[in-house]
Amino acid sequence: MIVRSLQIFAVISFNLAASAAPAVLADCNGEAITVLSREASKTSDASAVWLSDSLLRWPGKVNQGKFRLAFSSNGSVASVIGKKTSGAERTVELDTVKAPLSDVLRARFDYLGAAGVTLKVRSADLAGLPALLRGQLLLVKVDNRGRVIDSTAIQHAGFLDARFAANAVRQNDFGVSLKTNATQFKLWAPTAGNVAVCIYPDASAPAQQILALSMDAQSGVWSAEHGMNLSGASYRFLVDVYARGSGQVRNLVSDPYSLSLNANGERSLIVDLDAAELAPAGWSENRRAPALKQRMDMSIYELHVRDFSANDARVAAVDRGKYLAFANPSSNGMRHLAALQKAGLTDIHLLPVFDFATVPEVGCESPEIPAAAANSEAQQAVASQSRAKDCYNWGYDPQHFGAPEGSYASDASQGALRILEFRAMVDALHRIGLRVGMDVVYNHTSHSGQHPKSVLDRIVPGYYHRLNEQGQIERSTCCDNTATEHTMMAKLMVDTAVRWVRDYRIDSFRFDLMGHQPLSEMLALQESVNEAAGQAIPLVGEGWNFGEVANNKRFVQAAQLSLAGSGIASFSDRARDAARGGGCCDSGIDIVRKQGFLNGLHFDPNALNESSNGLNGTIDSSRVELLKAADLMRVGLAGSISNFKMTDYLGQNLALSQIDYAGQTAGYVQQPGEVVNYVENHDNPTLFDINVLKLPIDTSTAERARVQILGAASVLFSQGIPYIHAGMEGLRSKSLDRNSFDSGDWFNRIDWTFTNNYFGSGLPPKSDNGANYAIFKPLLGNPQLKPSAADIQWTRDRFLELMRIRASTRLLRLPDAAAINQRLKFINTGPTQIPTVLAAIIDGKNLPDAAFQRLAFFINVDVRAHTIAAPTEAGLRYSLHPVQLAAVAQDAKLADAKFDLERAEFSVPARSALVFVVEEP
Repeated sequence: MIVRSLQIFAVISFNLAASAAPAVLADCNGEAITVLSREASKTSDASAVWLSDSLLRWPGKVNQGKFRLAFSSNGSVASVIGKKTSGAERTVELDTVKAPLSDVLRARFDYLGAAGVTLKVRSADLAGLPALLRGQLLLVKVDNRGRVIDSTAIQHAGFLDARFAANAVRQNDFGVSLKTNATQFKLWAPTAGNVAVCIYPDASAPAQQILALSMDAQSGVWSAEHGMNLSGASYRFLVDVYARGSGQVRNLVSDPYSLSLNANGERSLIVDLDAAELAPAGWSENRRAPALKQRMDMSIYELHVRDFSANDARVAAVDRGKYLAFANPSSNGMRHLAALQKAGLTDIHLLPVFDFATVPEVGCESPEIPAAAANSEAQQAVASQSRAKDCYNWGYDPQHFGAPEGSYASDASQGALRILEFRAMVDALHRIGLRVGMDVVYNHTSHSGQHPKSVLDRIVPGYYHRLNEQGQIERSTCCDNTATEHTMMAKLMVDTAVRWVRDYRIDSFRFDLMGHQPLSEMLALQESVNEAAGQAIPLVGEGWNFGEVANNKRFVQAAQLSLAGSGIASFSDRARDAARGGGCCDSGIDIVRKQGFLNGLHFDPNALNESSNGLNGTIDSSRVELLKAADLMRVGLAGSISNFKMTDYLGQNLALSQIDYAGQTAGYVQQPGEVVNYVENHDNPTLFDINVLKLPIDTSTAERARVQILGAASVLFSQGIPYIHAGMEGLRSKSLDRNSFDSGDWFNRIDWTFTNNYFGSGLPPKSDNGANYAIFKPLLGNPQLKPSAADIQWTRDRFLELMRIRASTRLLRLPDAAAINQRLKFINTGPTQIPTVLAAIIDGKNLPDAAFQRLAFFINVDVRAHTIAAPTEAGLRYSLHPVQLAAVAQDAKLADAKFDLERAEFSVPARSALVFVVEEP
């Protein structure tokens, strides 16, 4: 329809109290939140739960008294114990239900427990229920005289899913859609009393039109069509809803399905993603990166957009930290990525590049960090003071899931530019042969409730987020947890993931805290993105099991132990923890004392462990810990395949599922494509920094470089998918920062010239690290711990060699569990092993692309050389892998690496990672 009046608005009647006055054009230019009527007495508790469109459960309550619903359109209901309910415009009597719930409802709501009362709405009242959810609705328990015994608000997601979502979920055009002579708007808002759309000529001018939307009663979808193609204009929705604790509010809010936005995500952009002007040169001719032959061919490099170029002098100043930095093939960063690709890297995974809330998209600051001592507090003081205003954040605070982040665009106020420049980045990476993955964060949002940056909760309050027993939002993931078990939140996740694949040619996804999402929804997403791409889109994610959903409490999680057989990969912490030592959250002396397999556990104790051994006689126990760590390292090398068998440190022949990891099963996947191996990523201290803490203080920087390569080898020699944190190959340091998500450019720098690793950039931000300053200060102030440019470049070159070795042979990328079980055999195991040496033989006979008849790899973390007997290999002519024999391979210790043909013994130099091969006959 063509808007002929500035105040056209449809009024929906619910046969109850009058709705708020229709919105007018002035509302489009007003505050983000307008309170129309305040809740008379704020309701904090919402312990009752809608199970369906007619059933409720009030957990923990006994079936005594009478139960009723009390409704008010303006929040006037007052429910005081001992008095009669007042202010209700309507009440609905409820019946108690003794029959057990259906299997479907029991599966969804089993987490509520068996105790409590189940209630049912009478048939005659069912038709009026949707209207009741558009205002204040309390469940009240009264005595025979009508006096209140107890009351609560009600969690309504079960009702909305049952009554509306089954019809809404089939619609695939939410948000804005352009036609030749029309623009369509659609929003799911089943609890809204009125919805309108404000239309702005551009990103900053006042609104010129307001258009009423009408609601489909079956789906809860509001829609309207404008009689013109409004491409290039902006819009926001005006949504009248009841927000528990606030009252009736009119929210001026962006579109959860936004295609793009103006600066700071205030207005959504009307745009056609297929428009020619949004395509970089050659985009229409180029195709997406081809699918890999098999999932295990992936090798992933985790990279933050700003980290990539903020410190690169070969990038124009205006492009540093931006999408367009990737379009400069002569920059130091792009030349290094090209070198990684040539060595065998397949995928770049970008930390969040969807629209996130934290960074000011216009006028963010890059503070001038003062020159100060390597262990000074001055640097962090300036960086921390600028946190709220600087240009840096990892971006794990989603505001709009389906639109590109604006702070990485050359002009965040121009929504079209972020689309164009995001695509230019993807295209530039594709052109050098790298596939592009996205780190997505569907498990929480940056804000909820009536916060101005809250989007979902201001449209359908109480639906999109997971609530606890009292009806408050769960925050186990650090932020406001979403509820992807609810139909329309799951749909938003799937629809936006499809958009990234279809419209931006994203090749894979990494899911943050994936274990907080239902496995069923992840499988549905997998099917949808594969269909959108016309090829397999690998999904990897954090399958941690914790919080309110732990142990499948609310649904079968997409967590480590549930994912087996799904084809979706999870990060494995088994070998990671064994390699590094300790755990993610150690503090105080534990961050030094708890050494790992790489950094000296038992065999090279640091000062704290030396004193412990001397005082407490724990040398034997530390050896057992080393043996256990070695077994967990082998679990990682075998791809964590649950049914793979090996001899453990006690001499038992066990399946990896029988080996203990902190009370869990160590081997947990069915296929190697279901595990991601790593020793470092954006979280926690870098490997170099953890080794600064745990290696003996007198370990030379050259030796520290060798330990870094041993860590890389433990990942690149493992079956499964290797995951590398950007800069690891250059001894990357964050100056011991354990959580650099908001530490600014200074503590997150990468030097692509490989002359500086930035260790000793000052004490890291006090907020996350201050408790450990006493430990950090002498280390950061010790110049003997800072590696030279030669150390850094040596590490880079050895890393590239390891990449080339992995890429050279299918033997380090075996296709499935059957091949791993058949071909991979560990040697040097059991009670008599040399526990500092990991050793394995891989048979290449009759395996396509094996390149070698046989392969043997060794990772010796010890400060001493060792000889490893391999009687099964007698008579075979092993030589070092051609990459390690090449003239450019400048590891002097390799000269001592040998295989004695007659004695069937491998000589393995100290702190070395070696691959021997038998060439094809």
